[in-house]
Amino acid sequence: MKLVLSPPVSVERLTKVVAAAAPMQVVNTRDEQHAAAEIVDADALFGYLTPALLKAATRLRWAQSPTASMEKYLFPELTASPVIVTNMRGIFSDVIADHVFGFILCFAKNFHIYLRQQTQGVWHMLGRPPGELPGYGGPGEVHPSDCAAITLADCTLAVIGLGGIGAETARRGLAFGMRVLGVDPRGNDLRAGSVSDGGASSLPIATFGPDQLADVLAQADFVVIAAPHTPETYKLFNRARIRQMKKSAYLINVGRGVIVDLADLTAALQAGEIAGAGLDVFEIEPLPGGHPLWRMENVIITPHCAAASPRVPERHLQTLLDNLRRFVAGEPLLNVVDKRMWC
Repeated sequence: MKLVLSPPVSVERLTKVVAAAAPMQVVNTRDEQHAAAEIVDADALFGYLTPALLKAATRLRWAQSPTASMEKYLFPELTASPVIVTNMRGIFSDVIADHVFGFILCFAKNFHIYLRQQTQGVWHMLGRPPGELPGYGGPGEVHPSDCAAITLADCTLAVIGLGGIGAETARRGLAFGMRVLGVDPRGNDLRAGSVSDGGASSLPIATFGPDQLADVLAQADFVVIAAPHTPETYKLFNRARIRQMKKSAYLINVGRGVIVDLADLTAALQAGEIAGAGLDVFEIEPLPGGHPLWRMENVIITPHCAAASPRVPERHLQTLLDNLRRFVAGEPLLNVVDKRMWC
């Protein structure tokens, strides 16, 4: 059997790949022309399978994508082919869920506003008239009306997409005492615990199908988009969908930028139709410098960095090595992609 690596990997990684793939022949290609020549009789590929490479392949059975997202990897000929595609699903789940709760905690405790006040040297507790000190009945005693903060245990968290990232987000919500609702195409199966879902079926959360999304949004204080880009999720959150949320709710997107219509979200925020947004991904990236979202106090923007972690490279390699061993042994592969659903 033969494995083609395209683009090539580092010498350090190549040594581990060769050991895991033994007794397969491993070819660390120099460029796409070299890859096209070598893939003719290859059984497996790690890297980017282009239309040209697929056309040149005569016995390819498996392609391991170096990415978790599939919208830019798949193309019609690959979808129609018998080639099994696996991806890097799961290696970012806890890391991105941590990022989500960074957004949630900032909004709940108003850190996004207090940080701006800090740069201006302003000492002011939100919820009180400027210059008036908090407290009644004694020094330092705070009345509930003195605070504009949100208690998470009083909130409902809606997680859109219950894969690995969604499940980890739900798990953190439960740890904070939140009521958690999940929306996923596998809603009924998740309730039955009959699918591989990154742990979602083992969590004490209520799950719903996409047809119940409007009902879920109407209940949520924080809405987290952790769904992949698929034909069904493209611009799922348009102006009409956003208006199904509470005006006091926050929208957080760590899924894919194209799931949220950028112009519609901007208009909804300008109109006060939701309380704010935490955004790591955008329909247009990078977000243009003059875009109105940059200037909104109730919007937190991060530059598509939710998956950043020193742990990710080692997990990335381990996923490849595990699947190589499985392929050689004829065992079921991890993270098999439903090519029709792009996930």
